[in-house]
Amino acid sequence: MRRIILGMFLILLLANHVWARDLNATKVDVLVKSTTSWDGEELPGYATGKPEVTILRILVPPKTRLPLHEHPVINAGVLLKGELTVETEEKKTLHLKAGDAIVEVVDKWHYGRNDGDEPAEIIVFYAGVQGGPITVKEHK
Repeated sequence: MRRIILGMFLILLLANHVWARDLNATKVDVLVKSTTSWDGEELPGYATGKPEVTILRILVPPKTRLPLHEHPVINAGVLLKGELTVETEEKKTLHLKAGDAIVEVVDKWHYGRNDGDEPAEIIVFYAGVQGGPITVKEHK
């Protein structure tokens, strides 16, 4: 009987040790890994020139539509808060919720809009070229 109790105690002790180690373990989640943008188009090659990485935190107020624009460089982001809808001129639409990742369209006119009642917050990473634009707005 003592051996059974001792065995159970050792099993519980080991399980507790493994569980405690998991709490301190580094965890990596791949949010997105893709060779295409969200609309299914192949991403272009990287631009030539001196690389320049830009990271923006963008807050889109409730009930706001951003202007029509395009990105001449590859970019990707993660929506931290709220909801955001992205629509291309061809009427392809993507709806994002907090936690969703996006590989944005390149050289394609589109806009984002926040139809919700709370601000949308997104972090976007741009792989550009030093001195080059990362966003081009439509000129009317």
